[in-house]
Amino acid sequence: MKIISWNVNGIRAVERKGDLDDFLKKYNPDIFLIQEIKANPEQLSEALREHPEYLQFYHPAVKPGYAGTAIWIRRNEFNEVKFLPGMPDFSDDEGRVSRVDFDDYSILGVYFPNGGKSSEAWEGKLMFYENFLNYINEIRKMGQKVIFAGDVNCAHEAIDLARPKENEGKIGFHSAEREWLDRWITQGWIDVWRAKFPKKTEVYSWWHVITRSRLRNVGWRIDYFFIDKDLLSEVKNIEYLTDQMGSDHCPVLLEI
Repeated sequence: MKIISWNVNGIRAVERKGDLDDFLKKYNPDIFLIQEIKANPEQLSEALREHPEYLQFYHPAVKPGYAGTAIWIRRNEFNEVKFLPGMPDFSDDEGRVSRVDFDDYSILGVYFPNGGKSSEAWEGKLMFYENFLNYINEIRKMGQKVIFAGDVNCAHEAIDLARPKENEGKIGFHSAEREWLDRWITQGWIDVWRAKFPKKTEVYSWWHVITRSRLRNVGWRIDYFFIDKDLLSEVKNIEYLTDQMGSDHCPVLLEI
């Protein structure tokens, strides 16, 4: 099973540039987790709504042109696919959580808040981390094999960004949010990339566009795959597809 997660920073834009089609032909994912779709389904082309190879589920934000997530899952490959947007007891009007269940798997694509707009947004980001941890723990208690991926909007350790000293304490590399990732790991959720490559440096998933930092690889690793620790032995491959253009983020690939 090949799962790829990608913050496309506007699904219509990445389609228009031709990068989405190139990506699908090259990598051929079984499950495609998409963040920042920035559109409602009725605004999308036929290929983005009725693709011949994929069932396509969308969870858009209420606000036009903002946030939103989607999951594409290959047709006729999985049994009784069920799509579940959002989280219980959480008003997900920004379309931040999408989930598909099949067999005993729960696969989630998530676009975590940035938290930088205001003090309220910052508190909301920390609350989102807490709510999400409770949510995935509950799914696991139900006996599901849980995999979640997406734009976490936080570099966990100094090794995960090019300039940690300059960004220490700033949103995206603040101790309060990094501690939430520590809690995930303490509670049995594994950052697959770092588990497989504990000391590998200079691998990032987001680069600032205006400063053209991708050309110099001055980036941040803020896009992840996390799995239940009991699934780690099933992982065949994880890879950051840094050559894929079309967004300020690159995709992340997991094969299990």
